Amino acid sequence: MAKKSNQNKKGIFNRVLVRLAAASVIVGCAVLIITTEKDCAEKENELIEIQTKIDSYEAENTELQRTLDSDDMSAYMERIAVEERGYAYPDERRFYDTSRD
Repeated sequence: MAKKSNQNKKGIFNRVLVRLAAASVIVGCAVLIITTEKDCAEKENELIEIQTKIDSYEAENTELQRTLDSDDMSAYMERIAVEERGYAYPDERRFYDTSRD
């Protein structure tokens, strides 16, 4: 009879360990799933930002290619100098509105 109660205790102890191990595996899997979903959402947002930049660069490249194909490089260079670099012709006068901040 003493053997039976000793085995019964051992069986209870084993069941507790198995349940504890199963619970820890389930919790670990849940944590992994949550972190993976979070990482996926962040990567999808990064992908959207990168795709937006790609679209912008492709539009810019299309515009530059059209300019290169047009054989009118002097007009292009003049436009860039005046609009982006702030150059002006020697006899040109520019007026700036300084009343607005």
